[in-house]
Amino acid sequence: MSEGKTNTRLRLLQEADIKDKVVLIRVDHNTVKKGKIKDPTRIDASLGTIFNVISRGGKPILMTHIGRPRDKKTGKISCLPDRSVSPIVAYLEKKLRIKIEVPDFSIHPETGITDIDRSIWASIFRLREGTIGAIYLPNIRWFQGEQSNGPERSRLARKLASLAGVYVNDAFGSWRPHVSTFDITKYIPSYAGYLLQEEIKNLERVLHPTRPFLAIVAGTKYDTKIGPVKELYKRVDHLILGGVMYNTFLCAKYGVKIAGIPKEDIDLAQELVQLDKQEGKIVDLPLLVESENLGEKIEGKTKIIAVKDFKKGERYNYILDADPGSFHNSPALDVIQSAKTILVNAVMGLIPHFREGSRALYEAVDGNSQALKLYGGGDTIEELKYSCPGIYMKGLDNPKCYYFTGGGTVLKALEEGSPFKIKPVERLLRK
Repeated sequence: MSEGKTNTRLRLLQEADIKDKVVLIRVDHNTVKKGKIKDPTRIDASLGTIFNVISRGGKPILMTHIGRPRDKKTGKISCLPDRSVSPIVAYLEKKLRIKIEVPDFSIHPETGITDIDRSIWASIFRLREGTIGAIYLPNIRWFQGEQSNGPERSRLARKLASLAGVYVNDAFGSWRPHVSTFDITKYIPSYAGYLLQEEIKNLERVLHPTRPFLAIVAGTKYDTKIGPVKELYKRVDHLILGGVMYNTFLCAKYGVKIAGIPKEDIDLAQELVQLDKQEGKIVDLPLLVESENLGEKIEGKTKIIAVKDFKKGERYNYILDADPGSFHNSPALDVIQSAKTILVNAVMGLIPHFREGSRALYEAVDGNSQALKLYGGGDTIEELKYSCPGIYMKGLDNPKCYYFTGGGTVLKALEEGSPFKIKPVERLLRK
């Protein structure tokens, strides 16, 4: 699935002395929705690192975040059972054939887990003795300090570091500098896991692509992706937008109103419209699916509309998908077929009811057998697996195809111009 050499700028797991040491591994297992694993791809992607630590005599303590339990305004941390690591632990116990223990810390209803109390040392004793095979900490975002600033932040970093002799970051999808991805590296020898190494190696193929380079990006929010998309625009030869991002761009370009698109986002999109007037890299999807309601597809309540018919001042209902015809005998298909590198960070429709656009897109991309195809992150991979399982399976064994576990991290690296400018990765560089 990948090519290239391991980057020697990073401190690598394979160089670390881990025999008989407790190894704290930050993974990105943010896969649980409503108490169930939605898609195990991210968990499976981290198995190489976990296997390596165990096989070399290391004693693993795993940690991940699940969801966003902290209220940004109030700081309240809601530790709900459906955001616990329990489903992940059950899955890993079957995969690894080991017993995994989750420490039982006291939880405050407002502030979450305020302390890593001494009870964990009994678990670490059992880990060292071999009675259990691993420890999995509760959802790391349940811990006071993980996402906040202040004395509780440094206190949590020191507490976590005190548990282990070595820290490994294998959480490619978690690019924000929180305690478990960034601060902890100040206090303990820190290394890049195998997944993180692999993802960075493939990021270089995006940053230094074989041309023509096509990027296909769709998202549910415009304001959070405008920075990365503007940077991406400079790097690509062609850009296809989808979802809310495309709807926002259309409003700005044609002066139309589309339900659900706020004025402030349309104002933000004007800069991209002006840029594209000069360079003409954005390829329109000509046919879209308009719906009278947001959500379920109801017969008689949806229709296909053509972008060429847009007139300034017109209002449209919700546009919830690209019609498959947008990828048949169209300018979009032409640029897909001629590209040498294709980055796909896109779910075209509002799932689960509008999937036809994504399916048509993935089939069109698959039809270009010469291009290097890079997909990511989690939502894109999940939809590809669901809509086109054959294409997904074929890509697993194709050296010209790679699946990133974190789409946001890919866009962040593009925005920064290098994966080594992402703060958690920067902390793993050799001095």
